[in-house]
Amino acid sequence: MFEKMFQDKVAVVTGGANGIGKTIAEEFARAGAHVCIIDIQDNPYFVGNLAEKETLHAFADKVIADYGRVDYLIHNALPIMRGIEDCTYEEFEYAQRVGVTAPFYLTKLFLLYFAKDAAIVNISSSRDRMSQPNTESYTAAKGGISALTHALAVSLAGRVRVNSVSPGWIDTAFTVYTGPDATQQPVQRVGNPLDISNMVLFLCSDKAGFITGENICIDGGMTRQMIYHNDYGWTLNES
Repeated sequence: MFEKMFQDKVAVVTGGANGIGKTIAEEFARAGAHVCIIDIQDNPYFVGNLAEKETLHAFADKVIADYGRVDYLIHNALPIMRGIEDCTYEEFEYAQRVGVTAPFYLTKLFLLYFAKDAAIVNISSSRDRMSQPNTESYTAAKGGISALTHALAVSLAGRVRVNSVSPGWIDTAFTVYTGPDATQQPVQRVGNPLDISNMVLFLCSDKAGFITGENICIDGGMTRQMIYHNDYGWTLNES
């Protein structure tokens, strides 16, 4: 679909060592891009903690020294998930530093180096609009990056397009589910990382040149599905 579309472009992917980020990085590389990954886990480009200001500076310096520009910046790194009952002050703050502060500051560090027609894609979550109990640190970070998306889109108008993608249930091992796990979703299946990477690459392409400030939810329709007790086979178990 995107074969050679991004030939010799420079794509920066945070959290690109595993899961959705790894697939995004692989798809950019397959499309001809030079991919610069930063992750706390081992990867071919840069290992470091995005929560640390010094790490962000070192990473940005390396990208600019190696390539001199950034065409696409994908903020994908995963904040920790802790809840109101067990989350410490430090853990909550850490989640925001990874999930919101790092995307803001890394964008700032690259501000003078974005190429013509550059694009930023932030990976949020369907949890930016819905929640499970005891997920506050993660949910707050994902809500923050959704809001950061439209703020940056306005601030960088005419220079960089900025959008976000909010995944629903994405199985990063590409497991194929059957039964209720699949059929509960309007599209009748669980998502996989290609569902997200395809949208990310589209949003970076010139085919999306009139799209900025948007948050696109890719969740198989789950956030559009209203559920009531005894409706469509759903029963509330209060035991």
